[in-house]
Amino acid sequence: MLSTGTPEPCPLSPERRSSRTGLPHIVESDLHPITNGRTTVDRNEVLLVGRLSAAVEDRSLPSGDTMTKWRLLVRRRRHRRDGMVTDSIPCVSFNQEVADVLRTLRPRDAMEVTGAFRCRVFGPASGKVWAYEVEVATVRVIEADPLPAGEPGEPPVPSAPRPVAVLAEAG
Repeated sequence: MLSTGTPEPCPLSPERRSSRTGLPHIVESDLHPITNGRTTVDRNEVLLVGRLSAAVEDRSLPSGDTMTKWRLLVRRRRHRRDGMVTDSIPCVSFNQEVADVLRTLRPRDAMEVTGAFRCRVFGPASGKVWAYEVEVATVRVIEADPLPAGEPGEPPVPSAPRPVAVLAEAG
């Protein structure tokens, strides 16, 4: 009993805890094979599909490692009538194989990346800078659909005209 005479609150189970708002907050995730079937709570996995915004940049670090930086353009699901919203997500990789693939791409080429969300802190104590980015572990190029082919030696057949509304959605 607490000094006010109210019963002591029941301990919370590991599966559910209350947030500050009093609503249940789920903290148990699914079973992860790496933990031999034990429950894992923390998980940092990112999967993004988008387009390269500009040419990649390589930066040599004092450690001798090379950091490859780029931005991935990812369209949001349509939520407004006045057009498509796109997020420009900063990405980095320290993996040479990933960097080699990225250097073959041109701006607007499509890709799928997997990695982890990271926060880097740098700068003097009086003016720290916090940078959020995705540290990419794998990249897969998504090939564009080939144009419809006609008979050998014939020029490709143009596609049927699309309504203006469809063109506005694609842009």
